[in-house]
Amino acid sequence: MKEHNKAIKKVVVAGGGTAGWMTASALSKVLGKLVEVVLVESDEIPTVGVGEATIPTLHIFHQLLGINEQEFMAATNATFKLGISFENWRDVNKDYMHSFGFLGQSCWAAGFQHFWLKGMKKGFSSDIGDYVAEHLGARKGKYAALASQDLNHAYHLDAGLYAKFLRNIAEKYGTKRIEGKISQVNLNDKSGYIDSITLASGEIVEGDLFIDCTGFKGLLIEDALHTGFEDWSHILPCDSAIAVQTKTVGKPIPYTRSIARDAGWQWRIPLQSRTGNGLVFCSKYMTDEEAKQTLLENVEGELLNEPRVIKYKTGTRRKHWNKNCVAIGLSSGFIEPLESTGIHLFQKAIVRLMLMFPSQGIKQADVDEFNTQTRAEVDNIKDFIILHYHLTDRTDTPFWRYCKNMDVPDTLKHRMSLFKESGQVFKKAEELFGEASWVQVMLGQGLMPNQYHPIVDLMEDEELVTFLNNIKSGVKNKVDNWPDHNDFIQHYCKSSIV
Repeated sequence: MKEHNKAIKKVVVAGGGTAGWMTASALSKVLGKLVEVVLVESDEIPTVGVGEATIPTLHIFHQLLGINEQEFMAATNATFKLGISFENWRDVNKDYMHSFGFLGQSCWAAGFQHFWLKGMKKGFSSDIGDYVAEHLGARKGKYAALASQDLNHAYHLDAGLYAKFLRNIAEKYGTKRIEGKISQVNLNDKSGYIDSITLASGEIVEGDLFIDCTGFKGLLIEDALHTGFEDWSHILPCDSAIAVQTKTVGKPIPYTRSIARDAGWQWRIPLQSRTGNGLVFCSKYMTDEEAKQTLLENVEGELLNEPRVIKYKTGTRRKHWNKNCVAIGLSSGFIEPLESTGIHLFQKAIVRLMLMFPSQGIKQADVDEFNTQTRAEVDNIKDFIILHYHLTDRTDTPFWRYCKNMDVPDTLKHRMSLFKESGQVFKKAEELFGEASWVQVMLGQGLMPNQYHPIVDLMEDEELVTFLNNIKSGVKNKVDNWPDHNDFIQHYCKSSIV
């Protein structure tokens, strides 16, 4: 790639939705005095808007934008999320929860799971979730956002309302929105860089840096620049989703439900006034009609819209920054919504771009570093998602037999064998999911370590019992002081949406 020394004075965000408006709001807030930000979006093109669950890293983005949590939650019909309940994943009628928060108490040489493992062998440990406040709170339906508390909660939200909320912020800081459908991407004959985009109306929008937020189509990064796509469907075989909204039945719970079905899994995401439902499935093992029937047989409450089918391919763009185009959102690739990592990847790409913002012109070193960091991150998340499918006792359907027997990346094989042999989990600096997450999911899916770290044996049995009981009672006391999740929402961030 040739160096592109033209100073970046104008950024064009192609596409709206969550990714587009997150990008525009952050760039305008942080760099708005240095660059012009324009967002092009068509009212005719609906956003995918399936992902309505987030993870706790969203707090970082909201702090950057100065977002008030109560205002944001009320505006987006949001509820709190403390984790995900995985039902039927290990096997039919075997459930577990992957919660946020910190797992017990570690020492310098050994994670908490080693102490817990010895306690299990001796018969005085209880469920691993009893040693995590967010896990217990989710099960008891309790939560409160307190000033003194670690930010270990996330949200269930309406993605469409979130985009509108962010649009207000972006426009406040100077983003200019242009309505229109992109009909052509115009490349420079000499450099191959994007000079401008042409809209269906004939209007031409020029820019120095283009952000592709056009969703799965990748109109800039792929259709125009032919960046290439790495297909992961052999290890993440689900390629379709059906989504439908229902009226809320009962009080919203503070966790997402992920219910494994014959050829995929169903999500249930509770908002304040409605519930988001969907079925992620593999079209090789289930037709759209069968998926629709499966979903509709397993939802609660009156339907608020017609079920819609979304087709996708799991994988990643070979470069996430190519020439003067950065892909953010679904245009950069798609892993799948199982652990609610979509919005996290959007925000990480935005923050990474701002850290390496090419104000004096695009430099190859910045582009390479951006792509290297992004790839490391998506590979880690990919392995974590594959873990749920591959580490299973299910052999009751062709889909689950395929997942159980498929060849998985060596990096995942290593993590699983390391945990199995020694109970060890090591988190690298750039990785999203920490020790507590890997431990909860591997244990939940049935992988029990053969041994624990010998440092645990320095504790006498009586001392270990006291150690475990103190953590457990501390968690219980904390959760006992939390109010009912729904009562707190009504007081803290009640939405006016009915």
